[in-house]
Amino acid sequence: MPKMKTKKALAKRVKVTGSGQLKRGHAYISHFAANKTHKQKVQLRKAALVHKSDVKRISQLLQG
Repeated sequence: MPKMKTKKALAKRVKVTGSGQLKRGHAYISHFAANKTHKQKVQLRKAALVHKSDVKRISQLLQG
């Protein structure tokens, strides 16, 4: 069976932390930003961890 390739589009969007968790950026920051409050935009700038229900699926796409 051939080797699995890393999904490069996902690899550019997700980073693996030192403890093995997956770090991601928030969506909804660039489009229609004028309609959002300053508080919303500040909180969307911060990185977040991938939810535990998605970790298995995303980490399989990163194996390569």
